[in-house]
Amino acid sequence: MNTRIKLPRLVRLLPAVVLAGAALLVLNGTGLVRDGAALAETVLNPAPAPANKDYAEPDQQIASAAEADLLTSLSRRRTELDARQGTLQTQADILAATEKRVDAKIAQLQTLQAKITSLLGDRDEAQKAQIATLVKTYSAMKPASAAKIFETLPDPVLVPVAQAMKSDVMSLVLAQMSSDKASTLTIKLADRLTLPQTTDALVPPPVAAAPAAPAAPKK
Repeated sequence: MNTRIKLPRLVRLLPAVVLAGAALLVLNGTGLVRDGAALAETVLNPAPAPANKDYAEPDQQIASAAEADLLTSLSRRRTELDARQGTLQTQADILAATEKRVDAKIAQLQTLQAKITSLLGDRDEAQKAQIATLVKTYSAMKPASAAKIFETLPDPVLVPVAQAMKSDVMSLVLAQMSSDKASTLTIKLADRLTLPQTTDALVPPPVAAAPAAPAAPKK
């Protein structure tokens, strides 16, 4: 009676045990697949090796020192260029100011020259008018009276007046002057009428070539 009762119970428990074993096998297989995939990923894509600090740190220090030296050199060069540019700008400003002063002085000198030229022109015109008046006055006088005055006049007044007078009137005045005064005045008037020598007059005439010797007669 007891054996008959237990057998059907074991038969009923057997499928549950089989299912549980299959579930354990599936779970174990899933774990194996996961571990295999992880292993393959590790082999195909290995993690980068950690950098060696003993070599990395000196290289970084050298690079940093080089960059610092380069930046320092560039900064020093920039400072020198700025200083040079400032010096050149200062020199340019000084030259510009000097040019302005020179231009102002030139303008002043030109103005002064124009005034002097104008004054000289006015003086010449006044002098010409004065000489014309004297010429008119002495020409209206008697030759003897004019001759007495001519003998006492200084050359800067006498020579221009005598030169501007008509020749026929001046000849009468010279005839009334002493011989020494008349000759001296005549020479001065002649000197004023003498034209300056030209370049052609200063060049000596070409020397004529010597005639060629006659050819010896043929024998």
